[in-house]
Amino acid sequence: MSRLTNAIRNFGKNHGLSKNALSDIDLIKLNIKQLGYTLACDLRDRLPKIETTAPSQRPLTSRACTQGEMESLSFRHWLGELNIPLVYHRKLWEYGFVLQTLHDSGNLSEGRAGLGFGCGEEPLPSYFARCGVKTTVTDLDPEMVKGMGWAETGQHTDSLEKCFQPDLVDKQIFDALVDLRYVDMNNIPETLGGYDFCWSICALEHLGSIRHGLDFIKNSLNTLKPGGWAIHTTEFNYSQSDATLETGGTVLFRQKDFELLRDELHAAGHVVAPMNFDTGDGPLDHFIDMPPFIIENERLARKSNGIPGGASHLKLALEGIPSTCFGIAVQKRQ
Repeated sequence: MSRLTNAIRNFGKNHGLSKNALSDIDLIKLNIKQLGYTLACDLRDRLPKIETTAPSQRPLTSRACTQGEMESLSFRHWLGELNIPLVYHRKLWEYGFVLQTLHDSGNLSEGRAGLGFGCGEEPLPSYFARCGVKTTVTDLDPEMVKGMGWAETGQHTDSLEKCFQPDLVDKQIFDALVDLRYVDMNNIPETLGGYDFCWSICALEHLGSIRHGLDFIKNSLNTLKPGGWAIHTTEFNYSQSDATLETGGTVLFRQKDFELLRDELHAAGHVVAPMNFDTGDGPLDHFIDMPPFIIENERLARKSNGIPGGASHLKLALEGIPSTCFGIAVQKRQ
């Protein structure tokens, strides 16, 4: 139960609200959630159909997930490349952010080499192989994730078979270009190096603290060639409040945390793509989903041609704090 729900219940008890009135809180939450999901489906169905798409060059930026970007032709192009139908979900936005940034930085081409952290069962390694990119997939050692829930929800991989997407690339090409390593993101081995780019998708907020997450981004640059690109997405507390989740299983980064990272990286000679903290002004940018969250991800979208009637959100409340995804792009010093 979230801190917000607890606060409401405690307020109700202290002010003499009946048990039935308190029980209504959960029903109100479910009603709001369903209205948000229904709105998302309606907005998606109203979008004009597009027959063909092509990648477009955009200015390199570090930015937050927004409804407007998800509706753009460039974002819809990347979903089409992954054979994923449009669903307004921040996890899919992260794929688009990584692919768009790699395209804009000139890294989606044959002969490049990429390194992924905490990859789980993402479709990106298969897509990179299709592009001719030699890719190293990494995740925690299977012994370290027992009981953590990652394997059960498709967010951990213990074999390359779980990363292989047959609709994206031929198996022979995949096997020739993709390899798997077990890596602790808090202790990146020195043997990983010489890559043109590295990436992670909503993994670094699980490293134990805000400082651990920021240090990971800095350390990930050690795996790159001079001029290489590190592209990472994570949780963003956009409430403009100092109160956040600073330690534990999931942390929430604030604007000031990202700005601190930017200043530290600039001081070391690296280049951070300009940061845009605008979280959008569309209807779904103002819909903050609340727990319990439906366990869903891109695999459901790929299998069911969308997620009718449920599980569409760009913003959500984590322990009562409004959060969305933020993507950071860093170029290692030349």
